[in-house]
Parts: sequence; structure tokens; C-alpha cells
Amino acid sequence: MLDLNSKAPEFTLQNTNGDKISLSDYKREKNVVLLFFPLAFTSTCTKELCQTRDNLKLYESLEAEILGISVDTFYTLKEFKASQNLNFQLLSDFNKETSQNYGVLYENFYGMKGVSKRSVFVINKEGKIVHSEILENASDLPNFKMIEDSLLKLS
Repeated sequence: MLDLNSKAPEFTLQNTNGDKISLSDYKREKNVVLLFFPLAFTSTCTKELCQTRDNLKLYESLEAEILGISVDTFYTLKEFKASQNLNFQLLSDFNKETSQNYGVLYENFYGMKGVSKRSVFVINKEGKIVHSEILENASDLPNFKMIEDSLLKLS
């Protein structure tokens, strides 16, 4: 478990175009909301990411960049993003290293090993974790109000 006010683990992952995106790309520029989600095209993940899509203007007004992360391939994430008209980056953690570094991997998820837990990390412009929520039950949604409140405190 990562402590609040600790440095967020750095990562570089591929987005839906195959481009490499790093957490450090946003340092000093934007706050970052990492949304780890179990699997593309599943009901709760779709609901979570569509709710985020519909509130993107709010996040942008709070100087926040949304990065959705799952262990799906970037090809799968590209199709998922297009099918749901998602207006923020989805990143593939296919090798599971970032999920491992953030402590959000299920050992066993319905017989699949190494699927990301639904989790949120709000990272300030200095790269420190200011909010985290790791959900053990994949059918639960994150507390969007707490995400918003943590971003409000940074503005």
C-alpha cells in the first residue's frame, strides 16, 4: 500500500495509439487521476469510465489529466475507447508492472492471474499521492466525490 504524500511510482505505458505515455509527462503541468480498472468491455468498468467521460470538463477545470489503466492490450483498449467515445487516455499495463508497483493486482480474478483492482490515485503536480482508493470488490465504483474533493484542495 502506497502512503499518502509519498512519491507516486513512475511508469511508462502505451496508449491506444501505441505511443508511450509516462507519469512524468505531467509533472509540474497537471494533477493526474489514475483510474486502474479490471477489464475493458465489462459492465462496471464501462459505467466507471463513461461517468468519468461525462464529467471530464470538471476534471479539466481542476487541472487534472485522467489516465485509465488496465492489463488489456492497447489494441483492446483502442476498441473499448472508440466504442464508448472515451475522451481521455487509456493505457495498457499488459506486463502488469505498474499495477504491481501501485499494489493493485488481484492474485486471482475469476481464475485470471494478475488483473488490476479497481483503484484510484490522485497525484499532484509534484508527483505526490494525495488520495487513493483500492476496491477489493470489482463491482464497486470509486468514490467520485472524494476524487473531486481531493482535486479541489489542490486548486
